[in-house]
Amino acid sequence: MKVTLKDGSAKEYAQAMSIYDIALDISEGLARAACAGEVDGEVKDLRTIIDADCTLSILTANDPEGLRVIRHTASHVLAEAVKRLFPEAKVTIGPAIDEGFYYDFDAAPFSREDLDKLEAEMKKIIKEGHKLERFTLSRQEAIKYMEERNEPYKVELIQDLPEDAEISFYDQGGFVDLCAGPHLMSTKNIKAYKLISSSMAYWRGDSDRAQLQRIYGTAFAKKEELEAYLEHLEDIKRRDHNKLGREMELFTTVDVIGQGLPLLLPKGTKMVMKMQRWIEDLEDKEWGYVRTKTPLMAKSDLYKMSGHWDHYKEGMFVLGDEEKDKEVFALRPMTCPFQYYCYKNTQHSYRDLPIRYGETSTLFRNEDSGEMHGLTRVRQFTISEGHLIVRPDQMVEEFKGCIALAKYVMSTLGLLDDITWHLSKWDPENPEKYIGEPEVWNETEAHIRNILTELDLPFTEEVGEAAFYGPKVDINAKNVYGKEDTMITIQWDALLAEQFDMYYIDANGERIRPYIIHRTSLGCYERTLAWLIEKYAGKFPTWLCPEQVRVLPISEKYEAYAEEIRKELARADIDVTVDNRSEKIGFKIREARLAKVPYMLVVGAQEAEDKTVSVRSRFAGDEGVKPLADFIDQICKEIRTKEIRKEEIVEEKKA
Repeated sequence: MKVTLKDGSAKEYAQAMSIYDIALDISEGLARAACAGEVDGEVKDLRTIIDADCTLSILTANDPEGLRVIRHTASHVLAEAVKRLFPEAKVTIGPAIDEGFYYDFDAAPFSREDLDKLEAEMKKIIKEGHKLERFTLSRQEAIKYMEERNEPYKVELIQDLPEDAEISFYDQGGFVDLCAGPHLMSTKNIKAYKLISSSMAYWRGDSDRAQLQRIYGTAFAKKEELEAYLEHLEDIKRRDHNKLGREMELFTTVDVIGQGLPLLLPKGTKMVMKMQRWIEDLEDKEWGYVRTKTPLMAKSDLYKMSGHWDHYKEGMFVLGDEEKDKEVFALRPMTCPFQYYCYKNTQHSYRDLPIRYGETSTLFRNEDSGEMHGLTRVRQFTISEGHLIVRPDQMVEEFKGCIALAKYVMSTLGLLDDITWHLSKWDPENPEKYIGEPEVWNETEAHIRNILTELDLPFTEEVGEAAFYGPKVDINAKNVYGKEDTMITIQWDALLAEQFDMYYIDANGERIRPYIIHRTSLGCYERTLAWLIEKYAGKFPTWLCPEQVRVLPISEKYEAYAEEIRKELARADIDVTVDNRSEKIGFKIREARLAKVPYMLVVGAQEAEDKTVSVRSRFAGDEGVKPLADFIDQICKEIRTKEIRKEEIVEEKKA
């Protein structure tokens, strides 16, 4: 047989060979590093026998799939360690994931002390160096095998396998686990690993099934790689908005108020107000929007007309009982039908369009308790919502305008390089989830695809992610933990105008249905604040900071001059405070730096006499002594232009 290798060279063998033996024939070093093989594009276990012509790549830890094999084997070592130290625990599943592995157990919760003990036990197992031996059983033999070992979850997994499935196991020195593989040849090939955390999980992700305990871990080929990853995790913890936002007193949550209902504290409120004022002025003065202010709730009749009652009721907060109450209300999960009635209040000519309605909308969605996290997924939130009522011939250009506005907003916030673009489409396999005919969906999706292609925006297509009434562009970003959420949506709607009998009068006096664009320009303010906290680790651009300047008098003798400075800065709309505490100036500077204040103005005898300030910044440290007027001009320009000082970004990367 002829085996063509990755570099194009070929090996010929007179007999069948395992992938491992082929790697050994190439070189002993390659065999030692081998984790798996890729045979004709498919990842295979090293024990796989090659008996026909093929292409073969030997995968090592330098290959993503090779690293996954190391992590998968580490998950089995973890399972063996758990069974040794906690014999009553039942094993379930333990896959490799993007940044490591996890294993779920039916057991009591694991403490950090337990994880440390398990790590030590894993070290013993790895040192023992057991070979991993693969074997297969028939379905009935496999079920009996796991029943005898009192592993009910494994029994269920076997029973659910397809009838023609090959049921394989791996034995590592007596510990046997149901697994399709692939795995390393021996446990001793695991060089660097760490158990990260534990949490609760449901069996098969079903909240009606058993509660399990999930242990997360990671593994690398080298100790240095593991140490770098652990430092990365520490940076994530430092940036986590749910932790840092509370430490900076931007927001909090209270059990008696409810999950998913955060309280924005004064500093966080000020940041959201700055973003809101910016967005409203931007939309109204530069993009031609007009403001509406509509109710936070409506009768069920409105949602039945829009289709939300049939397609989204489970995600709404309903007030009342349809069987008992004459009128049933619901808190609004969106603003669109309210703004439709603003449009319908007046008859419109084709000359009036487009009409761009904007509203800073507080919305309510009944999120599952397991989905909520900090500010990124909440039950009450505020968005920069808008609806454009347009003629069909205006739709493409207005849609492009919404994309341009979203790009400008993301660029100004410094988030443009962090976002991804997605065309969210309907699912033709489940048409009952949507309104409208397939022809309308295919046509509108094609329009959006053409727009994104024309604008040279890299995008993916996501089936089943559309709203029930139209496809959309979702602009997403990941949080520090890698979970992706939507920041901005721009949606093409060719259907709801019919539902609400919306029309305009064309040049011939005919009633014509308009098209509608549903969009946000910044998205959810709470979620955006969370992303900004994590992006900048709390060191926000100056214009967004709730405290932009802190004046630090050297002693109480200069408090009067410090107050003069505060008043001058306040008159220039700069957010400023004075630290009049009886502390040494070094302590005050350190406190201001810990509070991530952009600018500190140190004042003493010379500054008071010369009407100057000694400027220290978060960006460049000591910036020297400046006339107060010059500093005010400098910072006002920085705020007005919404500059993101480069020194800040460099400092962040170093941090």
